[in-house]
Amino acid sequence: MASPRWSGGVCRAGILALCLAVGFPAFAVVLPPSVAAQHPEFDRVGGGEMRWLGFKLYDAALWASARGEAAMGDAHVLSIRYARAISSERLVSVSLDEIRRLGVSDEARLARWGEALAAALPSVEAGDTLAALHRPGEGARFWHQGEPSGEILDPELARAFFAIWLDPRTREPELRAQLLGLADGGR
Repeated sequence: MASPRWSGGVCRAGILALCLAVGFPAFAVVLPPSVAAQHPEFDRVGGGEMRWLGFKLYDAALWASARGEAAMGDAHVLSIRYARAISSERLVSVSLDEIRRLGVSDEARLARWGEALAAALPSVEAGDTLAALHRPGEGARFWHQGEPSGEILDPELARAFFAIWLDPRTREPELRAQLLGLADGGR
């Protein structure tokens, strides 16, 4: 007979905590099939994980036809598999905070960009994948769980959004290096 402390809700809570602690492996971050079909030239450039205060937030991977800094000059895809549930509002808020930190200070522009991001970024659950195809000079397309979730037609917003991860001034330079295939753990 099972010990009372390991029955019911306590056992389920323990299993959930273990799953969240272990997270999802980086190899599970995939390129949406529709993007892979349209861009057979894309290869996985690199990938890594984002942690905050020791807690895993997500795994990320970058696909492009070139490596390193060259990957950012042409179309490329950033794909993120989340380890935790995050609301659309929080994704947008954090994105705008990072865009501000990288130097955009026009609050009217940021308000417009927030609306555009809210239309493209849905809430995610643990295990969900968001992917974004950046077409420099044109904009970006987004997928949630492999299904289209939105499009940004503003090239400046698309550039600013991808800069969160790929700009040299990113808050996470180690993750940037891994995504661009410039550091150990990128492949």
